Amino acid sequence: MVRKAHLKDIEEISRIVDIAISDMHSYNNFQWDKNYPRDEDFKNDIYNGELFVCESNNEVAGVACINFDEPEEYNTLAWSLKKPSMIVHRMAVNPKFRGCGIGLELMKFAELLSLEKGINYMKIDTNSLNTKAQNLFKKCGYNFVGEFTFSGKEGTFYCYEKTLI
Repeated sequence: MVRKAHLKDIEEISRIVDIAISDMHSYNNFQWDKNYPRDEDFKNDIYNGELFVCESNNEVAGVACINFDEPEEYNTLAWSLKKPSMIVHRMAVNPKFRGCGIGLELMKFAELLSLEKGINYMKIDTNSLNTKAQNLFKKCGYNFVGEFTFSGKEGTFYCYEKTLI
């Protein structure tokens, strides 16, 4: 079940993110580090009503921020549409629940939320080394758009898009 995150979830979210960071660093993906994402980022997402958690057995199994905030770097890409979109940010799955469809559930929720807001276009990005996320995006029907670099971040990032029907 996906629901809006609450401040009481921060400790569990932080633990999931710390594990995700260690996992990413194990294959030289430095997309996330001690400076990003921080608890403060997630608290701001909660205050803005943009952070969602997926629960399984009353435990936080995954987290994602879903909003309209498009990174400036997206302007360098040749998107297929020039229209408003919703973007998924800061998505992580508790390792205990990997392979259980939590990422898929969060992505489907993001798409339904987008449609509820009258938006039928989604965008998302991930580090080029994050093959787990890339496979999830492809499984969800997202199309590769291109690559870019974030100022101050190592590596190349891949962008994906999907038009919702």
